[in-house]
Amino acid sequence: MVICHGQPEFLAKNEIGRQAGFTFLGLMFAVAIAGIALAGTGALWQMESRREKEKELLFIGEEYRRAIGSYYDKSPGAVKQFPNKLEDLLQDKRYPNPTHHLRRLYRDPMTADGEWELIRLEGRIMGVASRSSDKPIKVAGFSADQGDFEGAGSYTEWRFISSGGGQLANANAGAQAGGAPSSPER
Repeated sequence: MVICHGQPEFLAKNEIGRQAGFTFLGLMFAVAIAGIALAGTGALWQMESRREKEKELLFIGEEYRRAIGSYYDKSPGAVKQFPNKLEDLLQDKRYPNPTHHLRRLYRDPMTADGEWELIRLEGRIMGVASRSSDKPIKVAGFSADQGDFEGAGSYTEWRFISSGGGQLANANAGAQAGGAPSSPER
């Protein structure tokens, strides 16, 4: 005679199958919640990364503005000149002992290739601007030198132009009135 202790074998298998279904469903729910959380974190991280690049653009642009102004202000003789190329800011050979207006050439942090739009006046560089057409995150709260950046529709409108000389003031007035002080160069 066969005595059965506990549940029959076919009942035990069905119960294990039902429990495994609930465990699988719970696991899928947990994975979905984790995916949503990671997607939100990714979007936040991307926004913070853009903010950091934007801060870097403002810093680097000001470095170029300052260096171009220094090059212009320290021109030998009566005629003030802007640099022909950005490399002239690294080593100004107009003097017996070369002057360094900039320690190194910086890349545009907003573009993949790092190239700047060069703003020229009579063939010489008077400023730089990013070539990125992305819309800026920061739209207000700029310094006095960057007041014209407020409300800009793209980073290309953030123009870091040296403030040296009266000739430059006339070029800036023309640029703000809708004209361009020069043709952009890359």
